[in-house]
Amino acid sequence: MHASPPLSGRSVFLRFALIAFVLLVIVLAFGYVGGWLAPHRLTAQRMVNQLQANAGVFAGYRRNHAKGVCVAGYFDSSGQAQTYSVAQVFAPGRTPVVGRFAIPGGNPYAPDSSVPIRSFALRFTQANGQQWRTGMNSMPVFPVATPQAFFEQLQAQQPDPATGKPNPAKVKAFFAAHPETAAFLAWVKTAKPSASYATETYWSLNAFEFVDAHGDKHAVRWRMVPEASDAAIGGSDANYLDADLAQRLAEGPQRWHLMVTLANPGDPTNDATKQWPSDRREIDAGTLVLTSTEPQESGECRDINYDPTVLPHGIEISDDPLLPARSAAYATSYLRRTSEEAHLPGTAAPATKPETK
Repeated sequence: MHASPPLSGRSVFLRFALIAFVLLVIVLAFGYVGGWLAPHRLTAQRMVNQLQANAGVFAGYRRNHAKGVCVAGYFDSSGQAQTYSVAQVFAPGRTPVVGRFAIPGGNPYAPDSSVPIRSFALRFTQANGQQWRTGMNSMPVFPVATPQAFFEQLQAQQPDPATGKPNPAKVKAFFAAHPETAAFLAWVKTAKPSASYATETYWSLNAFEFVDAHGDKHAVRWRMVPEASDAAIGGSDANYLDADLAQRLAEGPQRWHLMVTLANPGDPTNDATKQWPSDRREIDAGTLVLTSTEPQESGECRDINYDPTVLPHGIEISDDPLLPARSAAYATSYLRRTSEEAHLPGTAAPATKPETK
């Protein structure tokens, strides 16, 4: 064997220059993603910081939908969605589910009557190991269509230190500047805090795409429609939702039907503030059956990140800009709460100072 000739001074310089360039590119990429190079660019960190500024920080808890309860059960597919998606969850049969009911907000001790919205997150685990995660809310539309507008809404709703409540003038100015919130505001005017998670309909809000066996894509939205129908208004107990759910499950499983709406050409898939017309084709994809509940402090849902972009083969995200933003914010929240020394139950800590625009 012949020894390789030593590198010339110029070759050594070029090699080190190349290594330095690669390292610089990596540092710049991290800087861009982290927002260091563009401090006014909206990042997941800024979004979560603002959530913390509005509600405070409760160690070990989610930064939004902090108050919740774990549930478990299964999904029985009707087989009707197989025409539109090859996802295994839609084949006839049973898929285990771990879910979580919650109310919006970052305070895990808020009374159940503090907001009229309930949320429902689910993780379907297919036999092939792939998962479908979805986060739904009990409202048919989202207030805004873009991550930037949502961030501005959070800023407008940040409590004033002098009063502990949002400044009405700032809130009014935000909604005046965002006419796309009209449908949501119309819903809010008639919405009341329900007495039960089990009587609510939960909407995906965002559009997704089902992919069939031929590779064709079908824009869809879905909602979970309950079989339970008694929709009384909640009582004075701050935690009546958990108690109601436990009582109902003690009497028997609770059921919802997964109703999938198929878009017509031209229906918006990138705007969660707009509902599709009521005459769109719908299919009953199957029945969700919940059989048990556990406290979120010890239940299986505690450490699940219900990222709605975790999808099995046969379901894809649409062009809705809220979806990647939700994914990034959920990941940031997950990393913060799971790395905190005090896990559930949480303890209040000073709020993170919000970042300004």
